[in-house]
Amino acid sequence: MEKKYQVFISSTYVDLQKERQEVMNALLELDCIPSGMELFPATNEEQWDLIKDVIDESDYYVLILGGRYGSVGNDGMGYTEKEYRYALEIKKPIIAFLHKSPEDLPKKYTEEKEEGQKRFKEFRDLIQAKMCKYWLSPEELGSVVSRSLIKLQKKHPGTGWVKGDLIPSKEASLEILELRKEIELLENKLESARTEAPEGTKKLAQGTDEFIIAYDFSIYSNYKWHKFDTVAKYTWNEIFYQLSPLMIDEANDTKLKESLNMMLDTYEREELESKEEYKDYKIERFKIAEEDFQTIKVQLRALGLMKKNEKNRSVKDTGTYWSLTLYGDSIMNKLRAIEKNT
Repeated sequence: MEKKYQVFISSTYVDLQKERQEVMNALLELDCIPSGMELFPATNEEQWDLIKDVIDESDYYVLILGGRYGSVGNDGMGYTEKEYRYALEIKKPIIAFLHKSPEDLPKKYTEEKEEGQKRFKEFRDLIQAKMCKYWLSPEELGSVVSRSLIKLQKKHPGTGWVKGDLIPSKEASLEILELRKEIELLENKLESARTEAPEGTKKLAQGTDEFIIAYDFSIYSNYKWHKFDTVAKYTWNEIFYQLSPLMIDEANDTKLKESLNMMLDTYEREELESKEEYKDYKIERFKIAEEDFQTIKVQLRALGLMKKNEKNRSVKDTGTYWSLTLYGDSIMNKLRAIEKNT
């Protein structure tokens, strides 16, 4: 959005009219809005509040000092110095431009009385202790102001002013506010989905609750396979620990079933082989009961740990695919991530 920056020009007036004009021309060429005391000559205390308001509204403050201290208020301080000190007080970005040789200026542009000369020197010393530049002619002043202000804008970007027709309407602003609230609400819901179990799942078997899995296995004897049926107990955490990594991307029913069969093979084989009736045989082909496999899928889905994928696939691909929910991903990480040794 294109902006115009307002620049307050502070100086004595009568002795620096040409210089002020050069500065205003330079500011206008930079597409800035110049403002200053020529709009309201600072000759009384009533207008001081108005001047402060304009300084407050301005993005930058420019001070031009020639050879005069200028008009003094009832408090004994010059209005130009008062403006400068106020800009310092409110931390307004400031650049001051001092005449290089005020002693060479015509007498009518300098302080004649000793008191004025003293105040001028003290004010000039105060300015030189801060950021300032020097000039000799109005033309040189205009040039140095342009270069300095461009640098100041880069270092201290101002708020600026924009055209009224570029500002969002009240209705648009309210709509933006409502959208922000909606985004915040959705972000909160997303965070809850990652960390909280779905509503109503507390009454379901989960975690360290046990589930009895029916399965069969085979023994090869007398040149043929003999099938046997039995059961094993696993917690829901153990079952999800086994299946969850497969669903980081997605896995179909076949892969999930193969993984459960592998779990049975890994943890049940040794126990079976230790039994007297099986110790002389090779046990193979562990296979979970279809009904229990379907129950496991339903339960993990009901617990909000996995979901069915609905993306389009080829006509030939008739499989059912599953992936982790945000909550399921969080639970998987808690179950499987390796903690740091302490």
